[in-house]
Amino acid sequence: MFVVTGNRLLDGIVVFLAPAMRWDENLQQARCYEEQAEAEAALEGQHNQGVIDLAVIGVSRTKEDAPLVADRLRERIRADGPTIEPFEGLSLSKTFDQAS
Repeated sequence: MFVVTGNRLLDGIVVFLAPAMRWDENLQQARCYEEQAEAEAALEGQHNQGVIDLAVIGVSRTKEDAPLVADRLRERIRADGPTIEPFEGLSLSKTFDQAS
């Protein structure tokens, strides 16, 4: 299966083309195409819709009622965010004494 994805121009959030040709942030709401050519045809009509970096990606389900999962790790990270815990509360800045 395939879905159309891109990044919303306003804020860079990953979005997926949903039924009725609207954009949604949730992969589970994406319209699935059985053939890559179908997804690419849908992609063609979406230029200049406030979404950039348009692409067709492969997705799959382990079972009929299982959630959609992007086939490539890169696309999973794009959709779900970083693979590490955020550094909230951790000071990453260092103070260096400058020699006079």
